[in-house]
Parts: sequence; C-alpha cells; structure tokens
Amino acid sequence: MHEEPDNFPAPELTSGEAGPETGAADPHPGFELEQAGLELDALEEIQLPPVQAEEAEPPETGPEEGESAESGEEEAEPEEAELELEPAPPMEQYCIFRSGRERFCLHVLEVDEVVDWPRLTNLPLAPPFLMGIFNLRGTIVPVVDIAFTEVRRADLSPKQVVVACLRDGSEGTEVRVGIAADEVIGTYSTCEELLQEEVPRDVPHCAGMLRHGDRLALALDLQRVLESFPVSSI
Repeated sequence: MHEEPDNFPAPELTSGEAGPETGAADPHPGFELEQAGLELDALEEIQLPPVQAEEAEPPETGPEEGESAESGEEEAEPEEAELELEPAPPMEQYCIFRSGRERFCLHVLEVDEVVDWPRLTNLPLAPPFLMGIFNLRGTIVPVVDIAFTEVRRADLSPKQVVVACLRDGSEGTEVRVGIAADEVIGTYSTCEELLQEEVPRDVPHCAGMLRHGDRLALALDLQRVLESFPVSSI
C-alpha cells in the first residue's frame, strides 16, 4: 500500500534570497563552499618554481633638468669670478674752478672750503705769484695766483679763494694754501681716470686732464703746486 508523503510547509525565503525560478542563490550553498575549499587545497599542494622578475633596464635619457641647471651654474661661476676680479673703478669728485683763462680742478678731499675774496695783507719782497696772506679763523693762509704769467689786470681782482690743505699722515702736519679763483664752477663726479696724453708740458704741477662734459680742466697735484709755488715757510 503506497503512502503519500506528508505535506511539509514550504521553506520561507529570507531577504536577499530568491527562488530557483528567479535565478537566486543555490539552495545548498554549503556544498559549493566545500568544493571550493578542496580546489584551494589542491592548488596549495602544487609547488610552482619561483619566478625571477627580470630587472628592467633604466631608459637611456639625457641629463636631468637639475643636472643641467647645476652644470649651467658651474659654467657661470668662472664668469662671476672674472667680474669679481674686475671691480668698477671708484667714483671720484673734483672741485672745478677757473683761474685766468684756464680751468683747474682739485680733488674734493684736498679742498677745505671756498671763501669770498678776503682783504689780503701784502708781504714785502714777496714773489710775484704770492698775492698776500689772510687770517682764516686763526690760521694764516697764503694766497697764490697760479695764473700770474697771464699778467692779470690790477683792477680785476679774483672773486674767490679755494683753500686747499695738504696733509702728511705720517707726521700729522697740515699745510694750507689759498688758490685765487676768478670763478668756482662747482663739483664734478666721475669714475674715469685722468687723461695723461694731453697734459701740457709747461705746467709741471698738472697731474692730468679732467674731462667734464665737453670741456677739459687741468687736475692739480697739490704737492707739486707747493713745490712750484713755495709758501710753506710763511
């Protein structure tokens, strides 16, 4: 006698599970996990020889930007060194004045001051270039006319006196002398050296020629001036 199977209630599907008709997960997931585990064990038992990775050769490239910049800096260093070896000449400043028909100049470090024409005291038996002496704040200053060979007119006196000072650093002595000036033009700064080729030979106290603008001025050597016009004994 055939017995009919009991009617078991249909299994309820949880959320995320679908039936076989909708293409859902296998109703026996444990079997598949066991089969996957066996396959993994079999793969672990198979020992494959280690694969040695081939070392990739670096691509041949040119010098990097940093290297090129460094090499450029190294090349530029000699040029900078050359520039350091050749510094710019120092700036010099001169006081330019006119005495007679000629323009003269002295370095500003040798000029104490410029004063208006003072009242001079004449000295007996004085040389023709010595115009006299005057008192400058307690210091007796002789005044010389470096253009005396031009035979200055008696009624045309100079207008100013350029008071120059020759200092002897070793002995600490100072010698002041006044140079008669018909016109004080002003100061002029330049970094150019004095011209030596155009120095007149008949002016022994000239150290060179100063070019200022389109004019030339005779640069005076104060030591030579005192030798050409000796007034140190006064």
